[in-house]
Amino acid sequence: MNESSPSDQPKGVLAIRQVAMPANLNAGGNVFGGWILSQMDLAGGITANDRAQGRVATVAITAMEFHLPVLAGDVLCCYADVTKVGNTSLTIHVQAWVHRRTGPKLEELKVTEGDFVFVALDENGHKRRVPDE
Repeated sequence: MNESSPSDQPKGVLAIRQVAMPANLNAGGNVFGGWILSQMDLAGGITANDRAQGRVATVAITAMEFHLPVLAGDVLCCYADVTKVGNTSLTIHVQAWVHRRTGPKLEELKVTEGDFVFVALDENGHKRRVPDE
């Protein structure tokens, strides 16, 4: 597992924050990876929707890497950065960081990151062109 170094900072815009609850734990006592992935997909979708100026759908997750576990009580913060815009698709790099309180100290740790691909959709659910910025 790779721990984030003190010089690491989140990249992108803060798109979503969520508290990891005991109901989100797996049998090993850490937060279930699927819950983390769904939060990252929501963050990427919000960012893609803003950039595409309308409806989008997730079509792929092309890279995903877990660095550290997420614990109950951690505040999961997902940062999203548009890394590629095609004719009808967008790639959003999402980093998930946690704010973890250990006594009086607040740690900020990068726990996972991945690349999410979205396609812009029209009102009928068909692909549409992503507008220029």
